[in-house]
Amino acid sequence: MTVARVLLVRHGQTEWSLARRHTGCTDLPLTPTGEQQAAGLRGELGRFLPNGPDLVLTSPLLRARHTADLAGLTPYVVDPDLVEWDYGTYEGLTRTEIQQTVPDWSVWRSPCPGGESADQVRARCDRALSRIRAAGDGADVVVVAHGHLLRALTARWLGAPLVNGEWYELAAASVCVLGYEHGVAAIRHWNLPPTPPPTTSPITTSEGIDA
Repeated sequence: MTVARVLLVRHGQTEWSLARRHTGCTDLPLTPTGEQQAAGLRGELGRFLPNGPDLVLTSPLLRARHTADLAGLTPYVVDPDLVEWDYGTYEGLTRTEIQQTVPDWSVWRSPCPGGESADQVRARCDRALSRIRAAGDGADVVVVAHGHLLRALTARWLGAPLVNGEWYELAAASVCVLGYEHGVAAIRHWNLPPTPPPTTSPITTSEGIDA
């Protein structure tokens, strides 16, 4: 038994994602643009899930839960394992700021003092995937979470090392679809933007891929 598809949804814009600051456990709200992005997810999700999902899992952080609410992804189950990477003393810093003292630093290949190791994040992703796969044969599952966490989750879905997550660009309020190709775990769609409401100006989703 296996799920049919897993749709990944990154939360909408926050002030720190816009500034490309690493945002782990800091519980920031969405900006007005982030709220608009989240509402625009309804169109993209409806394209894949005209009858709705069988299960929605979300990070406990406000920016993910609010995105789920605005995207119409209710009811949902809060999963603590879907919280963003704990960046420790690098919380709130940009990659450029960190590299001023640690050249070539990357969350995928370097430690976060006082935060989580890659092995700890991998263990959380593997636990979350066990719950996702337990949703039942043919189920469509939506996961609402964060940039680094969802990239890590994708690497583990593919059975790859966590570090492979650095290959997957993931914008704010984007949708990705994981599934299978001839029985092999695969990425079916990646980094799809939300649909802007027809009466509003275009929104930007490409900021903050490192946060």
